[in-house]
Amino acid sequence: MIFKILTLFPEMFEGVLNSSILKRAIGKNLIEVKLINIRDYTKDKYNRTDTPPIGGGAGLIMKCQPIIDALKANSTSSTHKILLSPRGTTYKQEKAKELAKNYNDILILCGHYEGIDERVYPYFNEIISIGDYILTGGEIGALAIIDSVSRLLDGVITKESTEEESFENNLLEYPQYTEPFEYEGQKVPDILYSGNHKAINLWRKKQSLDLTRKYRKDLFDSLNLSKQDKKLLNELESNETPSWEKEAIEKGHKFIKK
Repeated sequence: MIFKILTLFPEMFEGVLNSSILKRAIGKNLIEVKLINIRDYTKDKYNRTDTPPIGGGAGLIMKCQPIIDALKANSTSSTHKILLSPRGTTYKQEKAKELAKNYNDILILCGHYEGIDERVYPYFNEIISIGDYILTGGEIGALAIIDSVSRLLDGVITKESTEEESFENNLLEYPQYTEPFEYEGQKVPDILYSGNHKAINLWRKKQSLDLTRKYRKDLFDSLNLSKQDKKLLNELESNETPSWEKEAIEKGHKFIKK
């Protein structure tokens, strides 16, 4: 997949693209990120890409000519063109999946200053917002899209890593633990040492339901709860260890740390 980024500040991408998983994905030719400097396309005699708004107002507005020319020079009929703007649809995991599945050529415009010339909007296929807050520019949003889409592509990370994480099936991910068994009085739950993977998965599902209900009620309210889900929630309400968990812990006692 290729990502084409229209930006005034290509240097903002260098650190992230040259680190960790994205660096490896680029090195293995799984993704390509083409940074396109909008300044290279301006026809302004002073090489400017911004100007005060017509009619007055605060700040500067990005001019339409260099943006549209940069877009035309770097896109084809198969390019999916995304404009980052507060008026767009809020970006979520489902959109990341859609982009990863349906497109191989994605172009993203990073806005800056007080906004862009309104005449730019019709040239884009969709408008996306990464949240209800204001950034100094669209570069951070573009990086968020590159990262979230890239990790869903085959070979970028292991398939197992994407199957049980937050926002899959509208649930937050279950708690994860590492050694040591006890640290400053906090212990790893015994069930995780039981060796009973069916019971562990059931416990993890219950914890996901609990965390989602506690921290993301909007997601929890959208769930279509199964009979098993309701049973697990009732177990949480009783605040007692259910028989299946006790049995798994008892049978796996030799693996449980003391």
